[in-house]
Amino acid sequence: MFSNFFNKRKQQRDPIAVLEKLNKTLELLEKKEDVLLKKVNAEKEKAIEFIRRKNKRAAAQCVNRKKLYEQQIEQLGNFQLRIHDQMIMLEGATVTAETVAALRTGADAMKIVQKATNIDDVDKTMDEISLQTDNMRMIQEAVSSPIGAASCFDEDELEAELEELEADELEEQLLQSGTTVPAVSVQPTRPVMSTSEVDELTALQAEMAL
Repeated sequence: MFSNFFNKRKQQRDPIAVLEKLNKTLELLEKKEDVLLKKVNAEKEKAIEFIRRKNKRAAAQCVNRKKLYEQQIEQLGNFQLRIHDQMIMLEGATVTAETVAALRTGADAMKIVQKATNIDDVDKTMDEISLQTDNMRMIQEAVSSPIGAASCFDEDELEAELEELEADELEEQLLQSGTTVPAVSVQPTRPVMSTSEVDELTALQAEMAL
């Protein structure tokens, strides 16, 4: 007995159950409205028939009952309108409640994540990542640097040899294409002697002449 009572209380608080109940009530009102409309039409037809028979009193009674039925129909229409309004408000409240519950769940989850994440641990982790990055960069530089005999090569010598190879390659391409490279005559340059060296050479020539 008590379990049924609490189950009913729970169903009354459940928005979905309440919406279902309101919807059933709305369907019941619509059925009653259909019955009353049929009665209105029937009374109208009776009144017309009594008028044809010149029985105004019976026709007036039919019209009176017709008006009573129409008043009930109008009342049922107001009931239906209020139920529609309540259903719309309840549906909106349900959506709002679900939205608030979802936001509350997200806020609770965020609190749990924040409690599990310490700012000191974050700073320590970022420092470790920075240190590991620097170490990896140093390792890559050490691996890519030349070792052994290659580390002793002079960069100027390597550049000169590279230019020489490029010149040979260009000459080879010109020969293959039938173009000759003009020879460039190289005149030996005489070293320039200083004044003292000229005087010594003049004195030596004079001694040899004697």
